[in-house]
Amino acid sequence: MILFPAIDLKDGQCVRLKLGDMEQATVFNDDPAAQAKSFEDQGFEYLHVVDLNGAFAGESVNGAAVESILKTVKFPVQLGGGIRNLGHIEGWLSKGLARVILGTVAVRNPELVKEAAKKFPGQVAVGIDARKGMVAVEGWAETSELSVIELAKRFEGAGVAAIIYTDIDRDGVLAGINWESTLELARATSIPVIASGGLASMVDIERLTQPDAAVLEGAISGRALYDGRIDSREALALLRAAA
Repeated sequence: MILFPAIDLKDGQCVRLKLGDMEQATVFNDDPAAQAKSFEDQGFEYLHVVDLNGAFAGESVNGAAVESILKTVKFPVQLGGGIRNLGHIEGWLSKGLARVILGTVAVRNPELVKEAAKKFPGQVAVGIDARKGMVAVEGWAETSELSVIELAKRFEGAGVAAIIYTDIDRDGVLAGINWESTLELARATSIPVIASGGLASMVDIERLTQPDAAVLEGAISGRALYDGRIDSREALALLRAAA
């Protein structure tokens, strides 16, 4: 079970949004590389990064901040937001990213995801962001007519390394993970699932140690780590003990 600390980038700063709303952003650090190094020093083993501006623009916007992170830390980094074509994917992987996360393009062009997953085994993940069970795209600005499980099943056997599943209605509001829909998705696909959105407290960390949660590859935490609701060392110790 991997606990991924999250760095969401908006205008070069580490922020957390409320319900995916760019107008409801709280700045937690104006030095993303320093924040990444802090997470590494706390004992985390993998970093989750999202280029929020890029998700809306359809191309990298906070690239300089991401490159600074990659030069500063040694642990693997996965990145989502604005990665829409093979050139974007190749470019980021060549700069040292461990994994790219494809969201909007997974809905718009699933064949590209399959091509990339085949070309870069183990380095391509799919980000599925949902609002009331339906997949949202374009930085969560649009909701599609595609269900979460329907989209996940499109990539069965394609070599996708993981699915990062975010319940938008839980994101940034410390409401707790939507366990029902997250575990339902994990049971419905053979692709490893990472839970995102709503990880709120040590209660959620303890929930991750329960037997039924073993179907998950991990979970992503943002706001609760920044404001101290989750103690990083205690959380990591709990998850390692359970493993």
